Amino acid sequence: MDISKEEFISSLIDDLKNVKYIMPDDIPNIDLYMDQVTTFMDKHLKSSKRYSEDKLLTKTMINNYTKNELLPPPDKKKYTKEHMFLLIFIYYFKNIMSISDIQSIFNPLTERYYGDKSDIGLEEIYEEIFRLEKEQTEALTKDMIRKMTKAKGSFEFVKDKDDSDFLTMFSFICILSFDVYMRKHVIEQIIDNSLKSGMEPSKKETSANGKEAKENPKKTVNGENIKKNKNNDQKSDSK
Repeated sequence: MDISKEEFISSLIDDLKNVKYIMPDDIPNIDLYMDQVTTFMDKHLKSSKRYSEDKLLTKTMINNYTKNELLPPPDKKKYTKEHMFLLIFIYYFKNIMSISDIQSIFNPLTERYYGDKSDIGLEEIYEEIFRLEKEQTEALTKDMIRKMTKAKGSFEFVKDKDDSDFLTMFSFICILSFDVYMRKHVIEQIIDNSLKSGMEPSKKETSANGKEAKENPKKTVNGENIKKNKNNDQKSDSK
C-alpha cells in the first residue's frame, strides 16, 4: 500500500472520532409535525450522507415504519421525543438489519418502555446507549488500525506495485467486510433465539390455525402479518 493510500485510510479511521451523533439534549422537548421531524434529521445527520442527494428520512419512510409497527402512531399528527429516539435507532439499524428483524427488537422495546409503562423510559435508554457508543469509538479506532496493519502485511510476495497496492486494499476491505458479516450473524442469532422465541405462537394456537397458516403462509409476529419492505425506503419521495 503506497503512502498516499495509507494516509487516506488513516485519515478515514481518524475521522471516526468526529462522527456526529444526535445527542440526547439535541432532541426537542416539544412534539413535532412530520415536516419538522424530517428537517431535524436532515440537519443533525447530514454528515453521515454518502452522497449529498441521499435522503436520510422521508415522509414515506416514517409512514412505512408506522405501518410495520416499528413506530407507534403519532398523536394528532405529532411525534413525541420518544418517537425521535426510535427513529434514530431505526436509522442505524436499517443499514444492517431487515425490517422484520428491527420489528422483533422494537416490539418488546416499545411494549415495555414506550409511554409511562415503566420507571425506565426511552430517553434513559437512549442516553445509556449513547454513552456506550461514545466509549466504543476509541476501541473501534484502534481495531481498525490493527486491521489496516494486517492488510499491509498481506501479498508481500507480489512484485508489481500496482497489483500489490490493489490487493492490499482489497485485503483490507475483505477484513472489514468479514468483521461486519460475523457481527451481523451474531445479531441475527440473538434475534432468532432470544427475541423471536418469546413471540412464537403456542402449539395449541399453531394447531388451531394450522390450516389458515398453510393457506396464507406469511410470516407473523403476535398474529400480525409482517409486510416485507426490503427496499421500501428507497421507493420513498423519489417521484
